Amino acid sequence: MLLSNKHNLESEEVLKVLREITKNPEMTQRELSSRLGISLGKVNFLMNALIQKGLVKAHNFKNSNNKKAYIYYLTPSGFEEKLKITYHFLKRKLEEYKQLEQEIKQLKKEAGDVDLLHDHDKVSF
Repeated sequence: MLLSNKHNLESEEVLKVLREITKNPEMTQRELSSRLGISLGKVNFLMNALIQKGLVKAHNFKNSNNKKAYIYYLTPSGFEEKLKITYHFLKRKLEEYKQLEQEIKQLKKEAGDVDLLHDHDKVSF
C-alpha cells in the first residue's frame, strides 16, 4: 500500500490515520477528520481503502448513547505497513532536513553570518 513518491501527501495522510487509530481505536471518522485536518470524505475513503486492503479491521458496537459505532484496529499487516510508511516518511524528512541545513548555511553566508535568532530586530530585508 505504500504509495509512490508522487503520492507523498496521501501516504503521509495514511500514516496519520494509522497512528491515530493505534492511539484511539474508538475514534469516529468525524473525530479523526477533525483531529487530522483531513476532510471527512477523505477519511472515509482512506478508512475504506485500509479496510479493503486488510490493514485495518472495523467492529461495530453500541456506544453509551446506544448508537452504532465502530472500533478500528490495525491488523498485523497494518502494523507492518505502518512501520514501512514510517521508515520512508522519516527518511524523506531527514533528507529534507539536511537540504534545509545546507540552504540555511548558504543564506547565512550570503547575509554575512548574521545570527537571525538573536539579532532579528537588527536585520531588515
